[in-house]
Amino acid sequence: MDLIATIDRQLDDLAARSLTRRRRVTDSACAPRQVVDGRELLAFCSNDYLGLAAHPRVIEALREGAQLYGAGSGASHLVSGHSRAHHLLEETLAEWMAPHLEQARALTMCTGYMANLAILSALGADAEAMIFSEALNHASLIDGARLAKAGVTVYPHGDVEALTKLLEASSASTKIVVTDSVFSMDGDLAPLPALLAACERHGAWLVVDDAHGFGVLGAQGRGALEHFGLRSANLIYMGTLGKAAGVGGAFIAAHASVIDLLVQRARPYIYTTACPPALAHVLLASLAIMGGDEGAERRAHLAALVEQLRGSLRLDRWNLAASTTPIQPVIIGSNDAALRAASALHAQGLWVPAIRPPTVAPGTARLRVTLSAAHALADVAQLAQALNELEKAAP
Repeated sequence: MDLIATIDRQLDDLAARSLTRRRRVTDSACAPRQVVDGRELLAFCSNDYLGLAAHPRVIEALREGAQLYGAGSGASHLVSGHSRAHHLLEETLAEWMAPHLEQARALTMCTGYMANLAILSALGADAEAMIFSEALNHASLIDGARLAKAGVTVYPHGDVEALTKLLEASSASTKIVVTDSVFSMDGDLAPLPALLAACERHGAWLVVDDAHGFGVLGAQGRGALEHFGLRSANLIYMGTLGKAAGVGGAFIAAHASVIDLLVQRARPYIYTTACPPALAHVLLASLAIMGGDEGAERRAHLAALVEQLRGSLRLDRWNLAASTTPIQPVIIGSNDAALRAASALHAQGLWVPAIRPPTVAPGTARLRVTLSAAHALADVAQLAQALNELEKAAP
């Protein structure tokens, strides 16, 4: 029992620092109003930015996909699990990204986490390579860099000048710059045009994790590359399909040669069972919505909700982060204070998570508000009023 006692001491230490994590059980579909632990809450915590997770057309496509392909894939992509649905999805995603990538091809993955592990471990397989990682990158990018044989150096958040100096000083055989596009805990955008220009000058890859931009940014929802109007052979793009797309999975899009290399070398792709073909089938329906008139309408409504929230908050001691995306963090400071705020909102029927270290830096615990096109103006008004009153009453 000494082994268990050691773990218990670690758990007690987390509790003492207000760092214990807790799961909640939802009993209804992902939507603004959910039944959570038996109680209906107005949720501002999912990444279902376009409100497609419970869209009737998406649900019907899932039913159709299961009828066509069954429940599972049965094997990895390279054995027997690569279905026609996977093939069509990859072709569609390649077409989506073709305006921004040379000889674009796409590779689907089970999760964004696995996709990032695949890219960096495969591209950085040479010990003479160097990965230049953004300071606020997602954990999956950090872990992907750890798995690579390449060296790793971290450049300050959004600091293109510092990155440029690192690239100039590097003699690495392969240079790989990697960044989130939309930073998941702050909501701000990476300076992708300047980053790409630096990479092109210094012969480096630019790996863009667009998990929180795909479907949301750009006139057609094609993400950060469309938003900034970028096109380059130096780009490697990762987009997730479980956030704005409303379903699950992820994809990597890049030059055909890069995708060929990943198929041969990326262990998270080679050695895992392919996602159910039904999910690939339903994603085709989701993409059709995202890229059509309804998708444009949902993005416009989402932008209006962001503007409404930012215009309605009257915060003096808490800090609303500078974000134009659906991620609207309210930075409070201490872990205890953030937990108290989340608990007070929960008592009012509002579900907003408290985010604490190590996900964010010590002293910057926050409420991570996320908005969805499925929210109504009245929902956002209710949240803004609650936050304004809560800050005034907070000790």
